[in-house]
This record gives sequence, structure tokens and C-alpha cells, in this order.
Amino acid sequence: MTRWAASLIRISTHEVETLQKRLADIVERRMAAELRVAMLDGEAEAEAKQAETCTDMAWMMTSYREGSKRRRADMIVQIEQATLEEQGARDALAQAFEALKKYEHVAEAARISQRKKAGQIEAAALDELGLRRASGGSRP
Repeated sequence: MTRWAASLIRISTHEVETLQKRLADIVERRMAAELRVAMLDGEAEAEAKQAETCTDMAWMMTSYREGSKRRRADMIVQIEQATLEEQGARDALAQAFEALKKYEHVAEAARISQRKKAGQIEAAALDELGLRRASGGSRP
């Protein structure tokens, strides 16, 4: 493999790995936000049940619900942003994979061409050797 092809493949592989890490971070953030939404929903449900039995908590329930809705809305916005960012990261990763495969294909084509050329040179050398022997000359 030529140096330039190896360098391109190495750089492209590094880019793919970097994008994979970035995508993993984004997915992790999105999943954490989804988990926080689920936890907020669970807490709100528990507070509502507790407010049914305690009159003091019933008075504060309106404020709690408003705060809970606001926090939940913030988490939903974070989830939506992470989802959009995730899609962009997936697209960038797909393009990086395409570039890597193109470089690998070009490198493989170059290797095949080099082998073919080496085979042709060897065949020509053997043909010349055979012709020299057939002509009766033992000159090297």
C-alpha cells in the first residue's frame, strides 16, 4: 500500500472513531434526559398520591405541578435538541464511513495494479529468459 493511501485511511479511521465517540456521548445525553423525564413523572405521580391524603400538601400541589411541568418541558427540549444533534452526528458518521470505504477501495485498486504490474514484469523477464534459452544463447 502506498504511503498516501495508508495516511488517508489512518486519518479517515481516526475521524470515524471520533465521530463514533461523539455519537455515543449524544445518545448518552439523550437517554439521561429521557430518564430524568421518567423520574419527574414518577415523582409527580407520587406527590399527587401523597397530596390526596395530606391537606397541607394539597395546598402546595398547584405550585409543585407548575414547577414539575416546567422542568419536564425543559427536559423535553433537551431531548429534542439531542435527537437533532444525534441525527446530524449519524449523518456525519455515515459520510465518514463512505470516505473511509472509498479510500480503502482506492488503496486496494492500487495494490491490485501494483501486483498486476509486477506480474507483467516477471512474465516479461521469464519470456525473455525462455527466448534466450530457445535461441541457444546462454547469455544471462
